[in-house]
Amino acid sequence: MFASDFLSIRDFTPGQIHHLLDLACNIKEMPAAYSRALRGKTLALIFEKPSLRTRVSFDVGIQQLGGFSIYLSPAEINLGKRESVYDVAKNLERMVQGIMTTAIRARRWLTT
Repeated sequence: MFASDFLSIRDFTPGQIHHLLDLACNIKEMPAAYSRALRGKTLALIFEKPSLRTRVSFDVGIQQLGGFSIYLSPAEINLGKRESVYDVAKNLERMVQGIMTTAIRARRWLTT
């Protein structure tokens, strides 16, 4: 694969998007072959607003790929208030292998 931050679909070339879609189809067709793809990996989930379907989808998907997820609620981290976005990102960067956020202000957070 390729190492990159996925902040926007515009961050990827058409070839990379095609590769991601092919990979998604392969995972869907042969889930057992990918059941350890995230083995030993922890991903942090940050939602600006509560989201049942998105949270459950990511929790289940990460678990099915052999990984572990940590949900960090807005009340727990007070992003941008108690700690700066930069400090939260730098701390999480050392502790987890990925950060997933559905924050509406994510681009603003990540560029501050």
